[in-house]
Amino acid sequence: MSDRDSFIDEVNDEVRRDRFYFMLRRYGWIAALAVVLIVGGAAWNEFRKAQDRAQAENLGDEILAALSARDPGARFEGLDSIEAETLGAQAVVDLLVAAEAQQAGNITAAVAALDGVALNLEAPPIYRQVAAFKSLVLQGDTLDSATRRQQFEALASPGAPLSLMAQEQLALIDIEEGQTQAAIAKYQAILQDAGVSADLQQRALQVIVALGGSPEISNLPGIGN
Repeated sequence: MSDRDSFIDEVNDEVRRDRFYFMLRRYGWIAALAVVLIVGGAAWNEFRKAQDRAQAENLGDEILAALSARDPGARFEGLDSIEAETLGAQAVVDLLVAAEAQQAGNITAAVAALDGVALNLEAPPIYRQVAAFKSLVLQGDTLDSATRRQQFEALASPGAPLSLMAQEQLALIDIEEGQTQAAIAKYQAILQDAGVSADLQQRALQVIVALGGSPEISNLPGIGN
């Protein structure tokens, strides 16, 4: 390599260094800001996680303290005074409130707590459906069969989490109204569903027999094959 080439290479290297330092001085703050944001974001994320964990632990302590009372009425009052930080957590608390109100014989308060969850459009859907189902069951002696049928049909839609349980309630309404064959048909459909639980399957078989029907068991999940 000639002296001229060597000199040119040194000049090029110097130019590249100058350009690098110039870019660093001009745009280095962007990299620094990115680092600050990443570190700050991680710290904030950890802070939020710790905060959420503390809130969950406090809520758990409050629930356990309320449930430690021996009297259902006292448990109901203790749970009813709890205010959770999130809609999901509050829905769980309200479901517990309803259960304790029912144990205490206060069906009106139980239904009110359940309806509060069921009608809250911002609550998680599964909690709303569970609350609606429990509310309808508790009002079996006070709501007319047409109203209960309409609402259970909404819960019995295919793919719904409580579909089979709602179908069972519809069959029970058929029995109330003297529609024996319709009830048997509904129970038979429940039996044929692949998602039927062992307990519900057993109940369906017993009711079909009690109503004078003959269960079709050749292809039942867990029985026929």
